[in-house]
Amino acid sequence: MAADALVDTGAILALLDRTDRWHNVCVDAFHHLRLPLLTSEAVLTELFHLVGESRHETETAWKFVRSGALRLLAIEDPELPEVNALMSRYSDRPMDFADATLVYMARRERLATVFTVDHAGFTTYRIEGRKRFRIYPSAHPR
Repeated sequence: MAADALVDTGAILALLDRTDRWHNVCVDAFHHLRLPLLTSEAVLTELFHLVGESRHETETAWKFVRSGALRLLAIEDPELPEVNALMSRYSDRPMDFADATLVYMARRERLATVFTVDHAGFTTYRIEGRKRFRIYPSAHPR
């Protein structure tokens, strides 16, 4: 089954943490997205860094990662200059490596939908320098 959206770290964290202010809107948005969601190794690195050393939170993250809800795509060595170019283009933002991998993969995989809580970043970023992302969830939490 083909994926139709990318997923960023913050949205995964919000799904897993019932106390996160984004939790409810992310759960609702998640149910409207076709699975699996595509992501990068950089996003998973951020995820496991941010869940910290709590065994329970780490196991919860692993359960989600292995649930089939995600599909991990690789960024190969020859593609890194393009990821670097994105980070340079958005250096005033600044764009982190995980976001750069998602923006790069959006172009490569021909996707424009991203599941993220980083509205500031993904409303600024463009696919191939011009196409806007469709962001889920579209609403900020109350």
